[in-house]
Amino acid sequence: MADETTNRAAFEVQAQYCDAMAAPRTAALCRMLADVLTRDTRVGKRLLDWPGEPVADAIVLRIVGGLHALARRGIADPFAADAAELTAILAAQDAALLPWLDGPPQTNEAQRSAGLMTGLLHVAAALGPRIEVLEIGSSAGLNLLIDRMCFDLGGVRAGPADSPLTIVPDWRGPPPPDVPVTIVRTRGVDIAPVDVRDPAQAERLAGYVWIDAQDRLARLSTAIDMVRRDPVDLAQGNAADWIAARLDAPQEDGVTRVLMHSVVWQYLPAADRDRIRAAMAAAGARATSARALAWVMMEPNRDLHRHEVRVQCWPSDRSMQLVALTHAHGAWVEGLAPPYETRDYVMRRGAYE
Repeated sequence: MADETTNRAAFEVQAQYCDAMAAPRTAALCRMLADVLTRDTRVGKRLLDWPGEPVADAIVLRIVGGLHALARRGIADPFAADAAELTAILAAQDAALLPWLDGPPQTNEAQRSAGLMTGLLHVAAALGPRIEVLEIGSSAGLNLLIDRMCFDLGGVRAGPADSPLTIVPDWRGPPPPDVPVTIVRTRGVDIAPVDVRDPAQAERLAGYVWIDAQDRLARLSTAIDMVRRDPVDLAQGNAADWIAARLDAPQEDGVTRVLMHSVVWQYLPAADRDRIRAAMAAAGARATSARALAWVMMEPNRDLHRHEVRVQCWPSDRSMQLVALTHAHGAWVEGLAPPYETRDYVMRRGAYE
């Protein structure tokens, strides 16, 4: 169980991550919050007495999201405040900020699809071009637009050239496989999906985008417009229940079924992670070349302030492969060369996105 010292320290952990991510205004706010929080407000008391693991629970990003929302609405500007002014903002907006602590942040960044598409290209190279995407932790479903986005990944092109959303990360290292990929269907699930057709929910999503990243806010607006014009297939439910049901459903010949997720694993209960691993292992054991299976994840290496793209394919006895590293928001992707590291993803304690 955490204590006040541990909970205050989480703000410096996040500040260091923001430093590494070129987000100085958000980093400065994190550090000031660590200094000014007291139990005089309900928000302060709840943060300082947080009973869980503050880094894994992303408590800093919860309150920073609420404060950014206040700034976006013109109610207060915590990013320009000194310590006394921030203390006053926390007191005046205590009731408005409190609900932001009730759930984990919904950082649904569309450019994370750069890392995910990198993984899908490796799947297509191994198992064939036709892919069905099953995404867990989809949030608002913006990465379910992966079949509608245009990608340039180190010179490797994928997706429709006329897409309103083009994803071009700074590419490092060898490019991904230059192979055809056809995403025949995308479906997703989230325990608390965000309906961006509702302006209030869309604005809440924008609150979680760091104020330093205006390009992300512009990209978010474009992705929201795409979902509003043509909604994605996004269900509400438990990730482990949902993926087990999808894996048991009939599968079309010649289509590889892919479990996909990004910055989700840390938020799932350990029991659900175990259930998903077991369901994938069982489905992998019965996979064939005609009905193949794959797992593509983009999850944080929180010790090194970067994210890892890992891929596993069935039928195969090969372990999960580390094929790329990436910026948490997809600003850069570094392709890796074989032989790839082969081991399952392991969560690490430390900084987070």
